[in-house]
Amino acid sequence: MSPALETVLAKAGLQVSPDEFLALVTDAARRLAPPHPEPATYFTPDQQAALTDVGLDLSPAGPSDARPRTRTVVAHAVLRDSALTVNEAARQLQVDTSRIRHRLGVGRLVGWKDRGSWRLPAWQFAGTGVLPGLETVLAEIPSDQPALVVAAFMTTLQEDLPVDGEPATPRDWLLAGGDPRRVADLASTLGTPA
Repeated sequence: MSPALETVLAKAGLQVSPDEFLALVTDAARRLAPPHPEPATYFTPDQQAALTDVGLDLSPAGPSDARPRTRTVVAHAVLRDSALTVNEAARQLQVDTSRIRHRLGVGRLVGWKDRGSWRLPAWQFAGTGVLPGLETVLAEIPSDQPALVVAAFMTTLQEDLPVDGEPATPRDWLLAGGDPRRVADLASTLGTPA
């Protein structure tokens, strides 16, 4: 087994052999999604439209095409692992944790519950503050849209949001000083048929 994997496991404080770790990953991947999923069947028609609109491919994977499944598992892991806890968000914004929970409750921050604890996607933070115009954008996102759909939208290039003549992500548009109303208008259509 790879000495590099052994080193990574040791640094992470995981007391498991590389073979045991790989067996656990295989088991988790098997439980997360069937080998040949029909992605569209997991979503309502409105959710399918929203996911397709932000560039996700919901077509079924073939028996020889394991990459989409792998990419999905990796994307979910990255989104979760890059998300902040309430304590981390409070430290970053230099506020009390109760302020973070309040902002989540009133829709001024977006997040999801993971094993009973809030996770806040990193895309909505910028330095020691939140993304400029975030409140305006979040106010227009339909309440039935999951955090993963919102994250995909905010980090996908949009032709309607050019920065220096090139399509930009909503996040980059806002960081560049773009009008948050333009992002809000696009966000308000999440989950609606194209």
